Amino acid sequence: MHTLPTYDDVIAAAARLEGQAHRTPVLRSATADARWGAQFFFKCENFQRMGAFKFRGAFNALAKFDAVQRRAGAIAFSSGNHAQAVALSARLLGMPAVIVMPNDAPAAKLAATREYGAEVVQYDRFTEDREALTRRLAEERGMTLIPPYDHPDVIAGQGTAAKELIEEVGALDALYVCLGGGGLTSGSALSARALAPGCKVYGVEPEAGNDGQQSLRAGHIVHIETPKTIADGAQTQHLGEYTFGIIRRDVTDIFTVSDAQLVDGMRFFAERMKMVVEPTGCLAFAAACAAGEAIRGQRVGVIVSGGNVDLGRYAALLAGS
Repeated sequence: MHTLPTYDDVIAAAARLEGQAHRTPVLRSATADARWGAQFFFKCENFQRMGAFKFRGAFNALAKFDAVQRRAGAIAFSSGNHAQAVALSARLLGMPAVIVMPNDAPAAKLAATREYGAEVVQYDRFTEDREALTRRLAEERGMTLIPPYDHPDVIAGQGTAAKELIEEVGALDALYVCLGGGGLTSGSALSARALAPGCKVYGVEPEAGNDGQQSLRAGHIVHIETPKTIADGAQTQHLGEYTFGIIRRDVTDIFTVSDAQLVDGMRFFAERMKMVVEPTGCLAFAAACAAGEAIRGQRVGVIVSGGNVDLGRYAALLAGS
């Protein structure tokens, strides 16, 4: 059995992130409050360094490296935000980084990862096993593998977003968090449980990728095929051992939303709050909107997880094409 991270680990992560991660704003919307009859508090991680909450977990994990690990550096596999988060964190900490990315990853994400100073190793996602390839490289080069979500230091770092939110606005009745591999949801649950014990924590997945919901119902980790959804940050096939352990214990429920609901969320953020939010970043808000009577009169936290979206794709989604 893995030893699960605790809220004490989140506190320690917050100290490491001080002066490195942005303390992102908590925004309000009178329109949202009036429309859904609740008080919404949006924790805007789309304004975090490299555009997503992932920086918190990556920096916290790399900052804990010893001298030997720092010399050899960090290695990770990711097609998106985790890649950029590890690359930037390694640069800030003065260590090498290798990121294993699919050769069909968006050009902008490949370019950003290289700009942060990482070496990119590409692979064919249809014929090669990225985890096996990354493990082999880690062994050959003596590098430390930092997975995108199933790692105690990554989870603790992600938990600092909810910690900041609750410390800033006070206790919440409900907290909605996007759910892919579970790093942000499990970290958020650690903070909510410690700072607002009465707060119900909800993970939110795309309809096509409800492995977390299935896992919570079944009482064990359920694996699915890679889901087809515009929420590319939540196209995971299963939760991790650490993340599921915390989610099963501390998360009230897991909801799903459709791609159409995500586009509605993107449009609301753009029109009403003047924010660019990626589809995955709209999961939490979409589920809160769908909750109806359940949130009426409540104080509702929503973690807006990121804003990294190709502008052409963003425009097409908002235009309905």
